[in-house]
Amino acid sequence: MWDLLTERLELRRWRASDHTPFVRINADPRVMEHFPALLNPAESSEMITRIEAHFVHHGFGLWAAELRATGEFIGFIGLNIPTFESHFTPCIEIGWRLAPEFWGRGLATEGARVVLDYAFTGLASTEIVAFTVPANQRSRRVMEKLAMTHDPVDDFDHPRLPEGHPLRRHVLYRKTASSL
Repeated sequence: MWDLLTERLELRRWRASDHTPFVRINADPRVMEHFPALLNPAESSEMITRIEAHFVHHGFGLWAAELRATGEFIGFIGLNIPTFESHFTPCIEIGWRLAPEFWGRGLATEGARVVLDYAFTGLASTEIVAFTVPANQRSRRVMEKLAMTHDPVDDFDHPRLPEGHPLRRHVLYRKTASSL
């Protein structure tokens, strides 16, 4: 799999040097506000291992995102196949997680646009989904900037979170190849 490039970003496979900044991102309460828990260093390492295994198995995944101008690792943007069952699975999901110092610059949207293009042209996907908790307005804005659509009928309770968990309810956004 080759890298994906935008004006400001290189989306590439993971390197050993990405581990330390990724641990910092996953331990930041601002970044993990809409996730069940912060990740410790071992959990971040396990996540990178799962991401790389996804690349090997599927030929795509959550690319490490770096600034082209500086080579600085800023997080990830890419594609994933969720492993839980819901009314919209099996599917391919687009997602992103950036260090907070890079929020508000349009980088997630910029990277996600090239990822969507790859999904629809390179993988011939017919639909890509994205989901988050209703309160995650930053991610929802990115989804809307990508012209993904939200129908409240599609909203769901995440099957990996227990009944009554405050983050269980999720909103689902979709984008189809025919909507390009």
